[in-house]
Amino acid sequence: MRILLAEDERELAKALKFLLEKNKFSVDTAYDGEEALDCFHSAEYDVIVLDIMMPKVNGMDVLKTIRREKSDVPVMMLTARAEIEDRVEGLEAGADDYLPKPFASREFIARVKALSRRNTGYTDRILAFEDVQLDCNRYELVCGKESVRLNNKEFQLAELFMKHPHFVFSTSHLMDKIWGQDSEAEIDVVWTYIGFVRKKFRQVGSRAEIRTIRGAGYSLEGDKC
Repeated sequence: MRILLAEDERELAKALKFLLEKNKFSVDTAYDGEEALDCFHSAEYDVIVLDIMMPKVNGMDVLKTIRREKSDVPVMMLTARAEIEDRVEGLEAGADDYLPKPFASREFIARVKALSRRNTGYTDRILAFEDVQLDCNRYELVCGKESVRLNNKEFQLAELFMKHPHFVFSTSHLMDKIWGQDSEAEIDVVWTYIGFVRKKFRQVGSRAEIRTIRGAGYSLEGDKC
């Protein structure tokens, strides 16, 4: 299960991320509304947790954008604003749940799990480029009759490249996007995982490949580029 956690209080975000990962969720973290929308447009999530009082774009406007784009992903609003009017506004805007701060960690996890169970009516979600497909439900890369399973970070990299073929991603952008700004991992983890994903593309015999763009970064390209 993949969660988008949008919370501008970094210490709280770090604690909630740890809590969610301890409960076997994969977590992307955003610290303002613009970043949350960028994440939403770049990946598929099983649950989105939104703080209302965020810089750049507030959580309520992020929620309205998500619903305006016809996404039915479950959304929980997380905020210090506990007045009835605020809760009603959030629910009327399309929120599925509303948890005022402060809250108990067990209640937070229980509510996230409850929302994730609402989203179990999966439809097949396949990304395709050239001769290769990425099965986003099974974390599998498929080319013809060949397939290979990806681990979590490999999948996140492959998904990003498959969603944006020909786009050049810098190493620092990939580091922030996949491992997060607060990650203790070193930058060379990006190079290592690029190598892993390249190997998976070769393993299934695909013509597509992640190419190094000298001085710029990496891009998913086909054999005619």
